Amino acid sequence: MKKRKSGRIFSRKGSVRKAMLLSVIRGFLQKEKIQTTEAKAKEVRPLVEKLVTKGKVNTLASRRNLLLYVDEAIAKKVLQDISPRYKERKGGYTRITKVGARKSDGAQMAILEFV
Repeated sequence: MKKRKSGRIFSRKGSVRKAMLLSVIRGFLQKEKIQTTEAKAKEVRPLVEKLVTKGKVNTLASRRNLLLYVDEAIAKKVLQDISPRYKERKGGYTRITKVGARKSDGAQMAILEFV
């Protein structure tokens, strides 16, 4: 019996999909606001929020965990700039704002930004 699986496929194989999501995560953490498709924004949001939550602890273990996903400069930014902003907040660090359809292919676009 076929079971449902969570997550979007994006018409890509697993390794390519993972690379694409990591690229969106890196761009978002670097610029703190990006415009992307609504589906990608919804898929990236929980991953980014988990990284910010791990960054709130600021231990060697959390630094190494961040380095699995992003490079040294972005991990440093998360640990020193982004995570301390949300020390008192228990979750919900990002916001998705719908923009409208992209002109070329009609894909629904959204802005992903920190609250």
